[in-house]
This record gives sequence, C-alpha cells and structure tokens, in this order.
Amino acid sequence: MDVASGTGEPGLTIASTMKTGKVILTDLAEDMLEITRENAARRGIQNIETRACDVCELPFPDNTFDSISCRFGFMFFPDMLLAAKEMYRVLKPGGRIATAVWNVPEKNFWVTVTMGAINRNIEMPVPPQGSPGIFRCAKDGLMTNLFSQAGFKNVSQTEVPGNIKSHTADVYWELMTEIAAPVVAGLSKADDAMKAKIKGEVFKALNEKYSDGNIVVDSNALVIYGEK
Repeated sequence: MDVASGTGEPGLTIASTMKTGKVILTDLAEDMLEITRENAARRGIQNIETRACDVCELPFPDNTFDSISCRFGFMFFPDMLLAAKEMYRVLKPGGRIATAVWNVPEKNFWVTVTMGAINRNIEMPVPPQGSPGIFRCAKDGLMTNLFSQAGFKNVSQTEVPGNIKSHTADVYWELMTEIAAPVVAGLSKADDAMKAKIKGEVFKALNEKYSDGNIVVDSNALVIYGEK
C-alpha cells in the first residue's frame, strides 16, 4: 500500500518494478487518485488499485499488506500516531514500512529561499506548534519515536540529501509557484507589485548562492523504516 499517494508517486514507480502482486494507492482526495489512474494508464501500469480513504481509518482488515510506503504524507496527518498505528494494524507480521519526511529548514534551501522572501514581505499567520506543515516531522528522533510507539521494531532513520535541478531561476520560480502549496497560498495574499518584489529577492538569493548560473537547489529528507 502507498499512503498519501497524491497523483501517484512513489506508488506507480513501485508497481512498475513488481513482477507479481499489486499496489493499492490511497489518498484522502478522490480527485488526486483520478490523476493517479490517468498517469498509470499513460505509463501502461496495470497492477494498481486506488482507494480514497482516511489514513486514520484505513478500510482494510488486519494483516493485509506486505509493505507500506508513505512519501511526504505524515506532515499532513491530523493525528500522526493514530496514522502510524493504523499502518501497523494493516501490515502483515514481518511486513515493512518506509516513510519520507522533510529534514530541518536549514537543509532545505529549495523551500526556505522562497518562503523566507514571502515571510519577510507578507504577514503570514503563525500556525500552532505541532500543526500540519512541511517541517512538522523534521525534529531528530520524532518519527523514530512515533514508529516505536506504534509498535514497529528495528526502526531506523536515514538522511537522504537531494536537489532540484532547475538549472535556471525562471524554471525554479515556475515550479515553486505551480506546485508548492505554501508558496501559492502566500503569493495569493500579494498584489502584482509585491509578487514582483518577492520574485526579485528570490532570484537575487539564488544567483548569489549559485554564482555559476546553474541553479541546482539543495533539499534533504529523512527516511524512517520499521518492521512489524
């Protein structure tokens, strides 16, 4: 099972590598899963099913799945421990789980360069501590402790550095303003002049950090693993 699949990843890629069996991709939003099915059809991936459901109330019997993946979903779950316990419940004995969450802001320039400019120029509401957000799961040990509390054993955490190879500031800006929900929400509060100011600050910061003109923006995630 792939949890919080969105438009299909990593569930579709996992399914494409399987010689037998299938992947059930789940998400709270049926509209997202419709795009998942379209993406699967376009790639010729047939060994999948989709199911719109709440991770805190998974509609599957105990001991159903051999493995579970969840990429950048935990940060949005209202009750992360309950979600982990539900995943534990539907996993078979000996089954494995892996989830990815974003590491600390200091290691994720890909988002802080833009959100920093937005926060400097627009008064954004400060969410309550522990509420859903991109860095909610970044604290060292938070997710491993959560997995242990849910019942998982052999729990481990691995840091995975990465980058966004946008190559130009224009491509980076277009990407962030199309798919990054916090950026879209922040810019929606700005008029055209303010948007231009924020964009200028972002471009300046990118060009200073990547002075060779090749914009390859740093990212960093934590992958947490466990077994039932």
